[in-house]
Amino acid sequence: MNLLDKKNTIANPQFNRWLVPPAALCIHLCIGMAYGFSVFWLPLTKAIGISQALPFPAEITFFEKLFTTQYDWDKPLLGWMYTLFFVFLGCSAAIFGRWLEEAGPRKAGFVSTLCWCGGLMISSLGVYTHQLWLLWLGAGVIGGIGLGLGYISPVSTLIKWFPDKRGMATGMAIMGFGGGAMIGSPLADMLMKYFATPTSVGVWETFLSLALLYFIFMTIGTFAYRVPPENWKPLHWKPPEIKNSMITQNHMQVDDAWKTPQFWLLWLMLCLNVSAGIGIIGMSSPMLQEIFAGRLIGIDVEFGQLNQDQLGKIAAIAAGFTGLLSLFNIGGRFFWASLSDLLGRKTTYYLFFILGFTFYALVPLAGKTGNILLFSSLFCFILTMYGGCFATIPAYLADMFGTKMVGAIHGRLLTAWSVAGILGPVLVNYINAAQIHSGIPKNQAYNSTMFILAILLLGGLICNFLLKPIDPKHFVKGNHSKQNSTGEPTTLELTSADYLKPKVTSWVLLISFWLLVGIPIMWGTWKTVLQSFALFN
Repeated sequence: MNLLDKKNTIANPQFNRWLVPPAALCIHLCIGMAYGFSVFWLPLTKAIGISQALPFPAEITFFEKLFTTQYDWDKPLLGWMYTLFFVFLGCSAAIFGRWLEEAGPRKAGFVSTLCWCGGLMISSLGVYTHQLWLLWLGAGVIGGIGLGLGYISPVSTLIKWFPDKRGMATGMAIMGFGGGAMIGSPLADMLMKYFATPTSVGVWETFLSLALLYFIFMTIGTFAYRVPPENWKPLHWKPPEIKNSMITQNHMQVDDAWKTPQFWLLWLMLCLNVSAGIGIIGMSSPMLQEIFAGRLIGIDVEFGQLNQDQLGKIAAIAAGFTGLLSLFNIGGRFFWASLSDLLGRKTTYYLFFILGFTFYALVPLAGKTGNILLFSSLFCFILTMYGGCFATIPAYLADMFGTKMVGAIHGRLLTAWSVAGILGPVLVNYINAAQIHSGIPKNQAYNSTMFILAILLLGGLICNFLLKPIDPKHFVKGNHSKQNSTGEPTTLELTSADYLKPKVTSWVLLISFWLLVGIPIMWGTWKTVLQSFALFN
């Protein structure tokens, strides 16, 4: 028996559907460490010098930087890892989305596990041999493919298990992707300190340790995946009478979906919102430090007048601020996605764009007034909507295009993330650099950037307004076939009643499984809260 085959993942009677979300979290909490990779940048800039960096000579070429073993890498070179992550995430999700629907979430989850953990192992070799190209190939390219497959693998499954709570279900899983860095960053910091020696900064050993730990967690999640029998519905639940014309009970093929204007309007909405969000995440720490400077530690001194000790103190406070934003990013994924089940997807996105525009535009005013609490609160609310956009978009797609191919359609839509991963940081960095070059003080150089990001959200608002129901002619005819995608009879005899009384062992397993993912989340939350105290003290 091939345990990875989709037909062998169909749930048995008495299976508890609440076992599926922690399975998804096992994968998302691991691959979400992609957001936390910046924790490695500073140690890696001293991988050769150990105590201090050995910089490249001015005459060295870019090609030589990829292979040199004599000099340390700089942050811009290491920062390309983020671009590789999100470009390959979007591309792999788009390319393999259809295969995911055919092969099932278990096989896709297992391939994701091999790619992400294997990529970390290759990157470990790259750090050990000091070959930057191996670092990019391992975590960036191969790991990025694992990110794409792991990100979309639970989406269609959760939507099928929770037709009554689509937003909440996808919010729970995608929340894990935002939470991966909250757990992984402090864990990686602890491991690097443990493995550090006079001849090693502890990064390659940490990569290997994380690869092993993530492999265990992701394998557990992968083999815990189950898919519901065809046409399964929760007990006592009946599809509500469709009063919202934006929700369909039909289904569309992925190749037809991306030919519709609705797909591209949703693509633009995601791209614009994520571009603005990634931009503000990337500049949140330096923005806080440069705007408030000495006021963060109780002295009225501008950023350029701070000494090294004072700069170190405000950098630590800014790190706490970044952790706080991560916490709100995670909470927003669950909160907004769940709220969308009540408000509807279109109304929820109206709130994203209207409130987002308002908060982005208010950030310069908060900086000018010197109110740290107001400034921090605006950023926190913005990050809830950034995360909420990610978590709500799969349910929006299921509403408009049906559930049968939503994983594949979602995969194609995530190419918007790839574009935003380049557009957002480039837009923010170049505008900020141009402002400073023109003579504008650092504490005011972000104002124009914030207004431009706010305008991006107005574009998303217009796209959401233009979304209309899809013409019925685009949908697949005869959606209620009694055969599944493999051509084999579905287990239609398994009705809701079969899921009425799970065995006692099922409840023990359920509690244990939720504790498995819940304890790391609580630990990461606690570490983040402790780190954030410095901001308000």
